[in-house]
Amino acid sequence: MFNMYNRRYTGSKYKLMEWIRSLIIANCKGKTFFDVFAGTGVVTEYMLNDYEKYIVNDFLYSNEVIYKGFLLQEDYDIDKIMKIVETYNNINRTRLKENYVSINYGDKYFNRDDAKLIGKIREELKNINKKNIINNKEYYILLSSLLYSVDKIANTCGHYDAYRKINNIDSKFKYELILPKKLTKNQKVEIYREDSNELVKKIKTDIAFVDPPYNSRQYSRFYHVLENITTWKKPKLYGVALKPKEENMSEYCKSSASKVFKDLIDNLDTKYIVVTYNNNYNPKSTSSKNKITLEELKKILDEKGNTKVFNKPYKYFNAGKTELKNHKEYVFITKVEK
Repeated sequence: MFNMYNRRYTGSKYKLMEWIRSLIIANCKGKTFFDVFAGTGVVTEYMLNDYEKYIVNDFLYSNEVIYKGFLLQEDYDIDKIMKIVETYNNINRTRLKENYVSINYGDKYFNRDDAKLIGKIREELKNINKKNIINNKEYYILLSSLLYSVDKIANTCGHYDAYRKINNIDSKFKYELILPKKLTKNQKVEIYREDSNELVKKIKTDIAFVDPPYNSRQYSRFYHVLENITTWKKPKLYGVALKPKEENMSEYCKSSASKVFKDLIDNLDTKYIVVTYNNNYNPKSTSSKNKITLEELKKILDEKGNTKVFNKPYKYFNAGKTELKNHKEYVFITKVEK
């Protein structure tokens, strides 16, 4: 079964969470934890024993579905889910007809027969959900499980900006389940897919964890295959990487990043702000260059309250050839002054 951290995801904080959690516990107090740019959701997952209320947000459709699969506290029938998964795994994929996934992604991001089965499962999930054969929680578990199973075997280097140019991609897709999280009766979780800068105006919390994108690489473009499978609108695809038309683009990946970051920090209604940052703003690749500098970020936080800065050496995930020397991960913790 998949845990939340079993994903290949640029900027994931999973390997840093023991350190980050220790800093948060030592420097922040409260009962409510707001994961403003939740990404994979692993930060919230790692902190699940520490607070009474969790607020999780991300602007990607696939991430919202995954949060609901893992964290939505609704009843589900695990035996029913396992039977559905077993049925799909027993399908002879070589005999399936071509479909949207196989036509577009077959022999590129996936083995063609695997792609036919992925497309078949996605269409079936849409149908059984529409017919109320499964409830909402069961649907989110099954769709999240499909996304994790797809990501595990995709013919990529960890994201979907391109596929690896190889012949005869092995057939290795297996539909495997995620392992949903169980909260106590006293714990609650709220899940959002909203513009973070607008959402913070409506949320009151004790601790706000802020980990926005810092360079020009748009996550909606990096993970377009998973987004496409999630929304299942079957749009026309373009270019070598087979991407749909641009949508859901983040201002944090543009030259306006400092301005929108300041707007977000100014509007946060919280006792503590925890911001993570990595110092990769002098790489060879312009797409890797940070849109907000360390100095700009510190100045914005200092205007909100007393800020402590922590750092440690960390090898940044990089799918390209850029070598980032003396790379560090930073954690800023600001105690907000009313």
